Amino acid sequence: MSAENENQMQIELTPEMADGIYSNLAVINHSPSEFVLDFIQMMPGVPKARVKARVILTPQHAKRLIKAMEENVLRYEATHGTISESEQPQIPIQFGGPTGQA
Repeated sequence: MSAENENQMQIELTPEMADGIYSNLAVINHSPSEFVLDFIQMMPGVPKARVKARVILTPQHAKRLIKAMEENVLRYEATHGTISESEQPQIPIQFGGPTGQA
């Protein structure tokens, strides 16, 4: 076995996870020890939105995620052109604690 194979991690993607989820809103909360990302699906005309997935990260992982997302957006834009940012409506959401939206 080569040293290269010893350093590789195998990642399993189950068929259920491979389908993915659709999210058109993300709410981010944090504490001193973690970041909580709630991925939400909002439907027009429906007053209640549902959290479809929650991901909890350490602050270090959150910072690495930001860097990875920035790099991937730059690669995407280099291939497909600039992503335009449309104005987003202000949606009052209360989960408690400091909140940011993406």
